[in-house]
Amino acid sequence: MTTEVMYAMTDGAWEQPVRWYSANGAPQPQHIATVADTISVAAAHRLMAEGTALLWSGDCESARRLLAALGRRSERRQPALAQSPAEAFGRHRREQERRARLLGMLLVPYGGDWMIPLRRAPRVREACLHAYGPSGGPGVGSLRELLGVIGAYEWYRKGVEIPALGGERIHPHYGVFSPVRGEYVDLVAEAKLPRGVTAFDIGTGTGVLSVLLARRGLRHVVATDQDARAVHCARDNIARHGLADRIAVRHADLFPAGRAHVIVCNPPWLPGRPRTPLDQAVYDPDSRMLHRFLTGLPHHLEPGGEGWLILSDLAERLGLRGRTELDDAIQAAGLRVLSRTVTKPRHPRASDPSDPLHRARVGETTSLWRLGVA
Repeated sequence: MTTEVMYAMTDGAWEQPVRWYSANGAPQPQHIATVADTISVAAAHRLMAEGTALLWSGDCESARRLLAALGRRSERRQPALAQSPAEAFGRHRREQERRARLLGMLLVPYGGDWMIPLRRAPRVREACLHAYGPSGGPGVGSLRELLGVIGAYEWYRKGVEIPALGGERIHPHYGVFSPVRGEYVDLVAEAKLPRGVTAFDIGTGTGVLSVLLARRGLRHVVATDQDARAVHCARDNIARHGLADRIAVRHADLFPAGRAHVIVCNPPWLPGRPRTPLDQAVYDPDSRMLHRFLTGLPHHLEPGGEGWLILSDLAERLGLRGRTELDDAIQAAGLRVLSRTVTKPRHPRASDPSDPLHRARVGETTSLWRLGVA
């Protein structure tokens, strides 16, 4: 997104309208001071903590080093308090938001066509085009976000290897959740298919499950997502795999029109407010998507069809969702559980004792619930 805004410099040196670039929806800073290599880490941290964004004018590599130093300085030692899992999670999220807000206030300038007019600046044109689209002209943006944009572009270029697809790759676009947590893909790859030829993939993201379902023999798949970036990403991946004639991608809020023999959904697994577009793959306010999927499922299944719900139990382990809430919601929707397949997450944080949520993660499981109409 780009916004033209008038910035008031804290040192009173100048005022001019510039464009604010953020693909994450980060709020535009209202006060900016121009700084260079001579600023100390302590001085930079103090200004940023007071609400002043710092527009870098020195060497670009020095800006990277300053950002890393600010990251170390902003880490707070957490006192050993007796906390419930839900309290620990809430505190962890607040701390993440605080650090992201502070570290996002170190800015770099953009010239025309995504050139950065700083010494030793990397060439970021292709990465910025991928995340932001065509340049709207000179502006400023967060260095932290730019580094994320560069990293995401490398993921997009190289792709993510999917063992369930025989090692073929899926290419995540910026802002679309990457299928690096492969356990949910494996669950879909191994589940027994009901009879039928049609499938819906709800909240498709990169389109990985649609590709997998088509490869497993479903002749007509409809994938939906409410995020325009995910729709574009899924179409790109489906075309890369030569399946555009069997998979249609729709920009829709949950279900498409009609019925299907298999309806797959891997909703966000944690109740909570998403902070960025990427967070929407993780956080679902009040579990609304989960409950809407369950209540809508009976109206979109063909006779004898199945709904496949893939969900981590981390929310239950953190105390964010009641232990019986999912079972109660399934029953209230007029559904019955045909079977449940459980696996352990394989992502690094699941076995990292330094993770603030380790006590909950160590027991986390991901399940595929096969649901039918009661």
